[in-house]
Amino acid sequence: MISWIPRMLGVVLMGGACLATQPASADSKTPPYWASISAAEARMRVGPSLDYPSNWVYQRRDMPVKVVQVLGNWRKIEDPDGIQGWMHVRLLSDAATALVKDIAADMRNSRSDDAPLLYRAEKGVVGRVSDCAQGWCRFDVGGKGGYVRASSLWGAVK
Repeated sequence: MISWIPRMLGVVLMGGACLATQPASADSKTPPYWASISAAEARMRVGPSLDYPSNWVYQRRDMPVKVVQVLGNWRKIEDPDGIQGWMHVRLLSDAATALVKDIAADMRNSRSDDAPLLYRAEKGVVGRVSDCAQGWCRFDVGGKGGYVRASSLWGAVK
């Protein structure tokens, strides 16, 4: 007997969803720590002031970044490609997000490679992460969620 599994389970999630965010804390965290971009457009600068030129403009709300240094209202961040620069704290959020770093990440019904496949998220998809344990994280992209191996993600997965 051959059982049929609907092909809809392999739906591919693309792009970044607009997730609710909370403001980044002022100086309460000690680097390194995870943050996410809270603005639709955020400029990374070569130094910690508006007087310094922008070296990157991010147009990816909720993209995870690692804060590696704090100087007043400025945060030195590192993006998923390892590029570092300075960003004003008002452009960052404490929302726990991650980015798919593998070609694709299977989103499963529970923390198991044998659990039913719900979705497949492509490289570069950004989502909210929570409930990370046993090498798996709950990953939500625009209301579609499942458990993803933490090793497939870059961001707040620890």
